[in-house]
Amino acid sequence: MKKYWNPYIETMSRDELTALQNLRLRATVEKVYQNVSYYRDKMQKIGLLPADIQTAEDLKKLPFTTKQDMRDTYPYGLFAEPLEAISRIHASSGTTGKQTVVGYTKRDLDLWSECMARCLVMAGADRTDIVQVCYGYGLFTGGLGAHGGAEMLGAAVIPASTGNTRRQITMMKDFGSTVLCCTPSYALFLGDSLKEFGCSKDDIRLKIGVFGAEPWTPKMRAEIEDRLGLEAFDIYGLSEILGPSVSQDCKCHQGLHVWEDSFMPEIVDTETLEPLPDGERGELVITTINKEGLPLIRFRTRDIGSITHEKCGCGRVHARMSKVTGRSDDMLIIRGVNVFPSQIESVLLESSEIAPHYQIIVERVNNLDLMTVEIEVSENLFSDYVKGLEDTENKLKARIESVLGITCKVRLTEPKSIQRSEGKAKRVIDKRII
Repeated sequence: MKKYWNPYIETMSRDELTALQNLRLRATVEKVYQNVSYYRDKMQKIGLLPADIQTAEDLKKLPFTTKQDMRDTYPYGLFAEPLEAISRIHASSGTTGKQTVVGYTKRDLDLWSECMARCLVMAGADRTDIVQVCYGYGLFTGGLGAHGGAEMLGAAVIPASTGNTRRQITMMKDFGSTVLCCTPSYALFLGDSLKEFGCSKDDIRLKIGVFGAEPWTPKMRAEIEDRLGLEAFDIYGLSEILGPSVSQDCKCHQGLHVWEDSFMPEIVDTETLEPLPDGERGELVITTINKEGLPLIRFRTRDIGSITHEKCGCGRVHARMSKVTGRSDDMLIIRGVNVFPSQIESVLLESSEIAPHYQIIVERVNNLDLMTVEIEVSENLFSDYVKGLEDTENKLKARIESVLGITCKVRLTEPKSIQRSEGKAKRVIDKRII
């Protein structure tokens, strides 16, 4: 069994890795300056030229990129290659229904599969494995990202996608799946459902689980491992940067290795945005240095964590990031989907039948995340007949689900029932223990 997918890249000396990063950083900055007017204008505004960026030490001179920049240039304004060179387009949800669009050249897709193959091998997988991918396929990057890496590895892939738990367990048992890729909450739900469908962990062959797209705790890892009889690994990614496979923990489980030959990570202070030293918590910022279609400079992920550059016991030299412990904005991650309160607010403001007061309640029930939107109705509607309330509830539910891309519950409440605040309104009540 391979210990490394790409031994040279994964175990090169720190000096060699730094030299490679610097070379690729210079080329990336030059490329976006020449090919992306948005970046060129930003750099010219602060008097910065590509020649001013030579090493990682110069990263702090560069402007940040945010999701708002991607919305401002929607859909293709940050692409550094013409559309005829783009082989695939993915997108993630935006705060007002406008998606952030990402494009991949053929080489980018190969890079993605390479990084994912490294992650799978790091977890102990090889070409003899059968990989059941239960992430969603489509514009969400999870399913196709894991799929591409498993195929590059040479493993057999079951593109199961999401849902239909009975069918998932039947495939797991009958097809002999050995690697499971899905969200951690769904993995736990699968473990809980085995008995219900007449199985136990002894009836399946799973040995590895690669779980991501939502935060989870060491306690949840232990529960998943116990119920499914596998070793669980935490994978991190975001569509703007590449997709799942930006980083993952190894068998030492002491942080997630960031593939630094393609991504340069920084931790910055959430208030000052100044870079922080190793070990200090702040916002994760990533610069892509090996992408063609959509290279991003100092992208603010809004995820909170820390980084260490100490060499790991597994032999890899790539920096390790901690598990993400929170967000620097109001985004929620629910079943792998990014949800912003402002998305829901934009739907509610379109309706004259409700008051502009709402709360989002997120709970973990039977190990799955459930979201309920409580909304105050207007005095007129509340005094109306019950059928009117039901119709409004159903319309709002359908509209919210259309915008968010996930199911939710909608509960209409009487006027003035949602607590008011003199300060910032408390829109989200997250009851999950994560």
